[in-house]
Amino acid sequence: MTPSEIQSIKQRFGIIGNAASLNFAIQVAAQVAPTDMTVLITGESGSGKESFSKIIHALSPRKHGQFIAVNCGAIPEGTIDSELFGHEKGSFTGATEARKGYFEVTNGGTIFLDEIGEMPLGTQARLLRVLENGEFIRVGSSKVQKTDVRVVAATNVNLLNAVQEGRFREDLYYRLNTVPITVPPLRERGEDIYLLFRKFATDFAERYRVKPITLTPDAQQELMRFRFPGNIRQLKNIAEQMSVLETDREIETRGLRRYLPQDQSSNLPMLLGATADGTAPQGLSERDLLYKVLFDMRRDMTDLKRLVLEVAAGAARGGDGAGQAQELVRQNSHLFTNVGSNLSVTPYDGGSRLGGRPTESAEPFILSAEPADADYVDDEVQRVEDITHETEEESLSLEAKEKEMIIKALKKHHNKRKYAAQDLGISERTLYRKLKQYDLE
Repeated sequence: MTPSEIQSIKQRFGIIGNAASLNFAIQVAAQVAPTDMTVLITGESGSGKESFSKIIHALSPRKHGQFIAVNCGAIPEGTIDSELFGHEKGSFTGATEARKGYFEVTNGGTIFLDEIGEMPLGTQARLLRVLENGEFIRVGSSKVQKTDVRVVAATNVNLLNAVQEGRFREDLYYRLNTVPITVPPLRERGEDIYLLFRKFATDFAERYRVKPITLTPDAQQELMRFRFPGNIRQLKNIAEQMSVLETDREIETRGLRRYLPQDQSSNLPMLLGATADGTAPQGLSERDLLYKVLFDMRRDMTDLKRLVLEVAAGAARGGDGAGQAQELVRQNSHLFTNVGSNLSVTPYDGGSRLGGRPTESAEPFILSAEPADADYVDDEVQRVEDITHETEEESLSLEAKEKEMIIKALKKHHNKRKYAAQDLGISERTLYRKLKQYDLE
């Protein structure tokens, strides 16, 4: 496909950017569009996966048929079968009449299944039958019906990990992954970030009848260094806020930083526990991983303190290098601030307290979190064990932190679960499950 053809597709579907990875994804979508092959689009939330499903539909022979986008994560588990495949009258409480499902309505067209990784296992089995044979059965019916629908699926999670964990059917994964398309995250698209910002700023200037926002060169660089976990959706929101709230239409770096969340500006190369492609492991949100990083850092710090204490205690027992160990502890006394309230280094007479023989080397010593005249090495070792136990207990409080964040999000959005879920970076279905898990309903 020539660059001019790719540019034509961009103009037709309103896609902004010149990144090589973006151009390649568009090329694959255009090449697979004339076929009936199933396509799996992967990419982070907000990166524009739905635009690629529209490209595939519009450039296919099914372009005159119906196109329906379904968010599998937003449909409750108990009703998703009815939504997708329809139901018969009286098949469940509230089914006052028969209803066609999306697969029946879009016969001859294309159905886009977003967040396919959130689909329940039972529904996955029904979907596999549609993909294999074009057959489905309405809820409450025994009659097999036929449909001719092309399926384009999308996910922001690693489905292969979900397969290994038993949360996604392996046969369905390989059936969906006939042609994979990877949509690059915004932070990997370089100068496309500023191009998109200019486009959004112009659009909002027309909508609100104001002068378009511009950025100084330094502010442009600051914008392109931001990691944008919310991708294009987040960039659009920032551009809209600035268009409405800023009186000075040329924004400098300091003014821009007010709109860039500081807790999302991490320069870490990869999230702890991330997969080789940099994505978070299935089942853990980015917020969960952040808590894990913090707890692991604290545990590592406690291990470091214990190590130094053991080295110092060993020097105190044997007298070998005691002077150097004593100086080391004194120089790094700030590391032991949570070991005890009154850290001290006191001489040790060797034989009189532990029944051993006094050493002949440099003056031995004992570390103590108590006053200097109440020190036993064994007490100090026990104190280290207590600290380790306390830290291990703290590291198990991830669920409490998660519950706390859910409560805060619900309060912030006045118990509107849709917006709370968006703020937490999870699907509504996941939020419903968490509310039930923590008895917050």
